[in-house]
Amino acid sequence: MRAIWKGAISFGLVSIPVKVVSAIGSEHAVKFHQMHQSDQGRVRYRKVCELDGEELTQGDIVRGYTAADGRVAVVTDDDLSELPLPTARTIEVHGFLAADDVDPLRLGKPYYLSPDTSGAKPYVLMREALRRSDKAAVAKLAMRGHETLALVRVQDDVLVLHQLYWPDEVNSTEGVAPTERVRVTDAELDMADTLIDALGSADLAEFHDEYQAAVEELVTAKLEGAEPSAEPEAAEDRGGGKVIDLMAALRQSVEAAQGSRKAPRSAPSPKPSAKDADAKKTTSRRAAAKTASSRSAGAKKSTSTSGGSGKKTAAEPAAKRTAKSTAKRTTKSTAKSTAASTAGSSARKTAKSAAKTPARGAAKKTG
Repeated sequence: MRAIWKGAISFGLVSIPVKVVSAIGSEHAVKFHQMHQSDQGRVRYRKVCELDGEELTQGDIVRGYTAADGRVAVVTDDDLSELPLPTARTIEVHGFLAADDVDPLRLGKPYYLSPDTSGAKPYVLMREALRRSDKAAVAKLAMRGHETLALVRVQDDVLVLHQLYWPDEVNSTEGVAPTERVRVTDAELDMADTLIDALGSADLAEFHDEYQAAVEELVTAKLEGAEPSAEPEAAEDRGGGKVIDLMAALRQSVEAAQGSRKAPRSAPSPKPSAKDADAKKTTSRRAAAKTASSRSAGAKKSTSTSGGSGKKTAAEPAAKRTAKSTAKRTTKSTAKSTAASTAGSSARKTAKSAAKTPARGAAKKTG
């Protein structure tokens, strides 16, 4: 990042060389240019003297101040550089306070302070001292043509400098608040508290610039020669400028906030939780285990599976189909084993009978 100021932090007798860089990016928004409608030519601004109409270059221009009586004081860069200001090249620390003690209205643009050249050790020293004491440093520096009050605090591992508005730069709140007397009831306050609880906490990281995204889509469509076809969403009527029933509006807001937190954001049907999914998986595994056990028991028995253990599984149709198939296999197996045993027995009887017959014949002949 390009440094916009170079100098040193004056921390007592300790000098910390630093560079000031911007903490806020400039590429967030789409940048439009002014163009001539008929031919899209860029519109340019020229610096012209109002007295003679002459176009001026940067070298022709000086800095000046016009008094109320018309007198003019011309001030050059050399005049400003010779001012006896200790803050011209120094961030001069004047004291410390708790960061929470600073009025947010006084906080201006933030900058990062980066150690320059050999300033790493004193930089870390000041950073850790501020971190451990939970304090922020109040300082002054001259930058971009004026002296500013500043707050130096720790963000992550970086020293951050916030420009502070001078007290006379912050406008008074006089005349801003309602002037008429307004009475708020305890019931209305209780309902407002309920609405705050219903809306819940906010995470700044979840917010996005939807308007900027829509502008980028519009520009992309026009560059590709397509006109955006999406109709703009109708703005919700929140009763602006109308006299409304405050309690009714609060009650409806609470109901809407609670409903939006309970309703699913994307899917029309609620998504099963992790516990429900685990329960379904467990039930499925148990059913499969029971079915396998039933098949195993049916295979071991040679008669019928109708006797069984008498226990019902979660899926009775599946159990019936299992019993039928087991019975068929058992019947076939029994038939095969019966046929085999019958055939074996008949063969053995025939062999014995054949062996006895010649023996009897021989005995008769001998007798």
